[in-house]
Amino acid sequence: MGIPFSQVIRIGAHIAGKHLRGVERYPLVLMLEPLFRCNLACNGCGKIDYPDDILNQRLSYEQCMEAIDECGAPVVSIAGGEPLLHRDMPRIVEGYLARKKFVILCTNALLLKKKIDEFKPNPGFTWSIHLDGDKGMHDKSVCLDGVYETAIDAIKLAKSKGFRVAINCTLFNEADPERTANFFDVVKALGIDGITVSPGYAYERAPDQEHFLNRTKTKELFRGILSRGNGGKKWPFSQSTMFLDFLAGNQAYKCTPWGNPTRTVFGWQKPCYLLGEGYEKSFADLMANTAWDDYGVGNYEKCADCMVHSGFEATAVTDIVKHPLKAAMVFMKGVRTDGPMAQDIDLSNQRPAKEVFSGHVAKAVAEIRKAKSRPEDTVPAE
Repeated sequence: MGIPFSQVIRIGAHIAGKHLRGVERYPLVLMLEPLFRCNLACNGCGKIDYPDDILNQRLSYEQCMEAIDECGAPVVSIAGGEPLLHRDMPRIVEGYLARKKFVILCTNALLLKKKIDEFKPNPGFTWSIHLDGDKGMHDKSVCLDGVYETAIDAIKLAKSKGFRVAINCTLFNEADPERTANFFDVVKALGIDGITVSPGYAYERAPDQEHFLNRTKTKELFRGILSRGNGGKKWPFSQSTMFLDFLAGNQAYKCTPWGNPTRTVFGWQKPCYLLGEGYEKSFADLMANTAWDDYGVGNYEKCADCMVHSGFEATAVTDIVKHPLKAAMVFMKGVRTDGPMAQDIDLSNQRPAKEVFSGHVAKAVAEIRKAKSRPEDTVPAE
């Protein structure tokens, strides 16, 4: 199992406490994007084509701490862009650890060798290194040769210094089950502490829209992979067994976008990590002002093919707490990889997609340029 027992216990207690108090919507993981600037230009990413006015923005240390204090999630996942480009990242990580949060720092590892001694091993801290498969798969995904070897070397270095290390792996429609299973065997042999895996979702601003998975292909792919790994029990996944069961088509979950709220340089992103259809200045406003029922599979066209962990992991974890016996059976037996799939959510009544993001970008650029006359209101770039 790739999830620390202490984290399982604390998240379980967090969920149980919310249910006992009758709280319907609450976060489990803060998705923090303190910058969008990156040192790679992956085709599956919609972050790096922002104008420089936005790419030069950084959330300050104080803003990062305010975000976790506002939402109260027990886990923080720091993404981007490339977080190691942020000069205050070591301080940000220490600030979260001091608040007794579990911290996952996602990185493409290109700067890890240079930066690693600025961080200290801690049971609550995990490096999550981006690897979308073996050398051929990953270097193609990130559009640059040699990145796979750099990431593998970074894993070995971080492990040698006593850090917890996981990988995060996004799979696209050209992924082969046997090849992916072999890749999981390779990284497991490196002694990694976890694997986070997710199907590639048709991220609306990604340059390459042709290689994302639809729902049927996602389920077939994950059945093919998990069947080669004893129903998933062979590898140390950093995800719940019920989320893997969902990926294999055995559960028909609705997403829980408020479970992983996203704080970016724009503000609190509505409704989720992958869709930016509005922003709020505070977490309380995000929760109060988002029309949650307008989004999700079956409700909105943009969500139709999404099965990403940032939307559905919280649903799966909540299901475990509500139905522990069902979850225990899947955990013990492994994910079922044959037989009929669960009936999926009906898409016939979903509302059509709307193009709204460009308006948010234009508004943000205007605000940034206006603020340049007040230097104390901006956070300098690296």
